[in-house]
Amino acid sequence: MPTEKELIKERLKKLEELREKGINPYPYNYDCTHHAKELHSKYDQKLGKEEKTEDKTKVAGRVMGLRRMGKATFIGLMDDTGRIQLYLSQDTLGKEKYDILKQTDVGDWLGAEGILFKTKTGELTVDVKDFEILAKSIRPLPEKWHGLKDKEIRYRKRYLDLIMNPEVKEVFINRTKIIDTIREDLNKKGFLEVDTPILQPIYGGAAARPFKSHLHELDMPVYLRISNELYLKRLLVGGFEKVYEFSKDFRNEGIDRTHNPEFLQIEIYQAYADFDDMKELVQDLYVAAAKAIHGTTKFKFGEHEIDVKKPWQEYTMVQALKKFGEVDVENMRDEDVLDLADSHNAEMPLRTRGWAIQGLFEELVEGKLIQPTLITHHPVETTPLCKHCRHHPESHFIERFEPFIAGMEIANAYSELNDPVLQRKYLEEQAKELSKGSEEANPMDEDFVQAIEYGMPPTGGIGIGIDRMCMIVLNQQSIRDVIFFPFMRPEHEEKKE
Repeated sequence: MPTEKELIKERLKKLEELREKGINPYPYNYDCTHHAKELHSKYDQKLGKEEKTEDKTKVAGRVMGLRRMGKATFIGLMDDTGRIQLYLSQDTLGKEKYDILKQTDVGDWLGAEGILFKTKTGELTVDVKDFEILAKSIRPLPEKWHGLKDKEIRYRKRYLDLIMNPEVKEVFINRTKIIDTIREDLNKKGFLEVDTPILQPIYGGAAARPFKSHLHELDMPVYLRISNELYLKRLLVGGFEKVYEFSKDFRNEGIDRTHNPEFLQIEIYQAYADFDDMKELVQDLYVAAAKAIHGTTKFKFGEHEIDVKKPWQEYTMVQALKKFGEVDVENMRDEDVLDLADSHNAEMPLRTRGWAIQGLFEELVEGKLIQPTLITHHPVETTPLCKHCRHHPESHFIERFEPFIAGMEIANAYSELNDPVLQRKYLEEQAKELSKGSEEANPMDEDFVQAIEYGMPPTGGIGIGIDRMCMIVLNQQSIRDVIFFPFMRPEHEEKKE
């Protein structure tokens, strides 16, 4: 069995042989007239075995199979839509043209023209009258029978994954279909798609550590956005009533099954609305996405059958802790709640009752929320951008909710805080925590506070994770399976380890 190095050397030799024959192995274009899918659709039922047609076609794609049988060769050609077989014979092409196939390998790109027929076995085939090498491949594809199974290689070399595992391509086609469905649904509801800065002088809108850079021209620090929330709210101050943006956000945090440092979410803001309106909106969008892909609200995710049909289950965070975690924090003293959080190793950015409740929820409840569930009324410490509960404004809970499916948080929504006095106070408190070393606290954004001092209408806002939505609706178990090029450790570092 030749090594990869030996195979590359052999292919480089074939490349030179093509050039010696006066053939450009990398031509500029090719006039392709049909794709595999449309040819199969038109002729699979129309033609019987060994039947021919005089209809001409020009196809192009990658050689994925090559069977040489003396003066005849069969090639399996893969294009963007599927696979079509080519039949090339020396009698039709002439010896000089046919001999070019000696310099052809699996992996090369080929253009071919001819007429369609069906073989004795009933396979739709192009009887090739002429062909052209469109790109000579130098590096051999993975061995056909074993394919590309190693997940690390698949993520790192997505181009190979797409070549060797055609079903992966369908996942990403459906990802785009989900995004198009959301966009269409929001546009019908009267929302306007907008565009806000990715590079920001002050970050905010989420509890996250940012990526920092330096703008040399102005000699100032800049940040990749962790959220576009504060810019979208400025647009509401300016008079827009319904806005949304598909935003690439960046958070300098862990990488795991549900996290990638660069990810796609959609943030949506609606004037004169609140978090109850956002509950309806997130359910509507999930229903639309599920129906676009599956034609129904029911679909499989791992071992579970998920149904996103409205209405979803709903609990306050305290109720969920009592029901799923068997912990009644409502009737516990502060120190007892903190001790319980410590015993479960719950994450607490600050040692407060509210963060302890949040941490206990994450440890004891999140993984049990399989069917779509809305968790409302979070502790006030968890965000400085949300209104207090309207029925109990003196309480330590806010009008925020997070929906969960299959144990994953899939969105975050508020009745947005539009009181500029309170907003200034909360952001100043955040800035103090940042100065004390809290990596996820936000800096003071004076311009944002000034914007809402001009007046921002009552507003409902929501951020929905698109990557996680695609994971769930498309039954993919890792966020890396729905991102074309997930972030990976440099290859030389992995080899060193």
